[in-house]
Amino acid sequence: MAARIPRLLLIITLFGLGLLSGCTSLFFFPDRQVYVTPDRLELDHDELWIDTPDGETLHAWWLPAKGDALGHVYFLHGNAQNISSHILNVAWLPEAGYNVLLIDYRGYGQSTGSPDLEGALHDAETGLRWLGREKATGELPLYLLGQSLGGALAITLASEWVPGGEQPPLSGVIADSTFSGYRAIAREKLDGFWLTWPFQIPLSWTVTDQYEGVEIIDQISPVPVMVIHSVRDGIIPIHHGLALYEAAEEPKRFLRTDMPHAGSFMLPEYQDALLRFMEESSNR
Repeated sequence: MAARIPRLLLIITLFGLGLLSGCTSLFFFPDRQVYVTPDRLELDHDELWIDTPDGETLHAWWLPAKGDALGHVYFLHGNAQNISSHILNVAWLPEAGYNVLLIDYRGYGQSTGSPDLEGALHDAETGLRWLGREKATGELPLYLLGQSLGGALAITLASEWVPGGEQPPLSGVIADSTFSGYRAIAREKLDGFWLTWPFQIPLSWTVTDQYEGVEIIDQISPVPVMVIHSVRDGIIPIHHGLALYEAAEEPKRFLRTDMPHAGSFMLPEYQDALLRFMEESSNR
């Protein structure tokens, strides 16, 4: 026990120092292991390498729709692992008629570099610009779908893309299992650990509040927004999703699910709800 206490104190010290330095990389937990590939799911795909303006190279997959495409879905995954562990969340979309682009942020999977918030935001924008340049001609609707951390990135990207009149235009934005703000979720996680509980307020202040979803999601209007959150989410409690929905402007929709964190699309009924939202948004 005596040996374990110093080790635990070292972990807490490093964690605290990271926050005190404004280290938003604590939100990122990438790995380079290959979990599932499109060919194992019998999905047609193109393997892509997309260069960022600051010199990184992002690994991505393009999954074409089966038959005539109804639209494009740009998918931003959560904070752990890489696209090969998240592909099942969107592998059903090509059969439903949608092209899908998945990217790995810098430091994830086969992408180069090291992860951080500013870098991930640049990567999300880089992928969207590639999609507009190479695939999205404006003839088909384009939807931005983010889960967990990816939802936070999607909200930030869309809140700048829409007011700026960027091309291609977005037809809808979907945030699934997403936290309402980086500082808010950091404080909650610090509050839940007895060694960091006394420092939850000062340490949370060191996390950037520049991209708090509840403060910028209203800027996505008039593009429709769908917020998805589960009452059983043990990672990001549902009050985060409710706060985002409340802060969003119309048109908006809230989908309450009962699956584990970022697991909603494992059930056909929630897949159907997303498809209905996209179809209705494309007709606006």
